[in-house]
Amino acid sequence: MIGIVYKSTGSWYLVKSEGVSYKCRIKGKFRLKGIKSTNPIAVGDKVDFDLETKNNEETGVITNIYERDNFIVRKSVNLSKQTHVIASNIDQVFLLITINNPPTFTTFIDRFLVTAEAYSIKTILVFNKIDSYEIEQRAEILYLKDIYEAIGYQCIEVSATQNKNVDKIKELMLDKSSMFVGHSGVGKTTLVNAIEPSLNLKTKEISEQYKQGKHTTTFAEMFDLSFNARIIDTPGIKGFGVVDMGRDELGDYFPEFFALKQHCKFNNCIHVNEPKCAVKDALENEEVSWSRYKSYLQILEGEEEHYRTDVWEKDKE
Repeated sequence: MIGIVYKSTGSWYLVKSEGVSYKCRIKGKFRLKGIKSTNPIAVGDKVDFDLETKNNEETGVITNIYERDNFIVRKSVNLSKQTHVIASNIDQVFLLITINNPPTFTTFIDRFLVTAEAYSIKTILVFNKIDSYEIEQRAEILYLKDIYEAIGYQCIEVSATQNKNVDKIKELMLDKSSMFVGHSGVGKTTLVNAIEPSLNLKTKEISEQYKQGKHTTTFAEMFDLSFNARIIDTPGIKGFGVVDMGRDELGDYFPEFFALKQHCKFNNCIHVNEPKCAVKDALENEEVSWSRYKSYLQILEGEEEHYRTDVWEKDKE
């Protein structure tokens, strides 16, 4: 039988085939194929499986994983040398961003966008909770929108609780498999419930002490929606480690850098110390964002994400 993985708990997988869901496990040999990720099977994977009956319960055994069109991968939280595939075969990603409840910094946004660009996955930036912001926070949203819209990313301001622009999100989701991702507490689950109230997913409040969300989604899970769309709800991500990306190719996944690359003096310019670098010239002329360049340098040098650094600054100090 052929099916799609809708949920992965690490040991068991929920696989859907022709409208019927089956609880499946994998054969041990999958773990011996040199797969470096902590999860050999991810939500969105297309698989072959055989049914078996034990103790009057019909379950499945996954025997084959089809080649993925794409996937989103990050460094494993507990095993830094390994990777974790969040989901596969994705048509688009909605990256949820909040300014201060909890804060989403540009380092996180840029690291995620780089990974999505590497696998040609369209990403839409969703600025959630816009009903809760004062003038200063609204200005920060407009500043960020200016940065990312100039690069070519679509940005949408949303209030899941006030139902503002939720219909716009739904229109973009038609006939697609969409992944929702962001820090814990940015309102992913609330937005998913606003999009499809019948799901009635559980939500929790933000931790006031640390302005961080409490994890409600433990495992990535895909849902079929009533308007011919599929949604992948993911656990809240604290940081996003970029995986297996060479220094000479990193700039290609910053679209605004890639567009300037042909004007650099050297074909292998990495936009750091080289003379006559078009990216650095554009930076000095404020045609390229300093926050984006800082993210680039941080990834280039293999630094871990700085969670509490002030990255909203508009200058280069």
